[in-house]
Amino acid sequence: MVHSNHYETLRIQPNASQAEIKSAYRYLVKQFHPDTNPKTGDRNRIVEINAAYEVLSDVQSRRHYDRQLGVGVPRRSPDRTATQQRSPQQPSSRTSYQNRPSGRDADEQIEIWMQQVYQPVNRSLCRILNSLEQQIEELSADPFDDELLEEFQAYIADCKDSLKQAQKTFRSMPNPPSMGKAAAHLYYCINQVADGLDELAYFPLNYDERYLHVGQEMFRIAHGLHCEAQRSVEAIA
Repeated sequence: MVHSNHYETLRIQPNASQAEIKSAYRYLVKQFHPDTNPKTGDRNRIVEINAAYEVLSDVQSRRHYDRQLGVGVPRRSPDRTATQQRSPQQPSSRTSYQNRPSGRDADEQIEIWMQQVYQPVNRSLCRILNSLEQQIEELSADPFDDELLEEFQAYIADCKDSLKQAQKTFRSMPNPPSMGKAAAHLYYCINQVADGLDELAYFPLNYDERYLHVGQEMFRIAHGLHCEAQRSVEAIA
């Protein structure tokens, strides 16, 4: 089945909230992933679903996509994803960044943000994103083994602790204006990792492998966002 736009792919309306987009994505991945549903599985459909989610789950890319479609309808009631924080590209009015300093002061602010925010957050994300494949491989030896499940649960808990610290660090100071693009990618990457960990944490509760597959897909998207953040930093540094 060929869909005319990403909203049709995810079976949602153009005015869907970010929470509805996330819920629709999770449902469809569980329904069409060929590893968990051989009868209804469709790898081409999964590629299409992932492509739609990558665009619509990112508020900025969704806004650009809506302009291309000519969609201008108001969104439904705001949800946590859209309202919990300021956009990472919008420095707080309480900080000196609003004055957009130039020259040496701007360079110093970039260096401070890189050392105190970007680098520790980047290290945490690298450790979390790069460790999942090995954990899944170890668990696949016997997904019902109590010891392996305990180790997997401990891994998820450790990742959540690391991510919580990364979130705290990310919010510790606003980004310099020139680092707005990198900060935006980090922000959405962190959100994707958090959602992926939530999905993975459900597996030991009911042994439903669909949660593993959804979690892995979300980590894949997060990895792409993380790479974009790194490229944005390299372009400035």
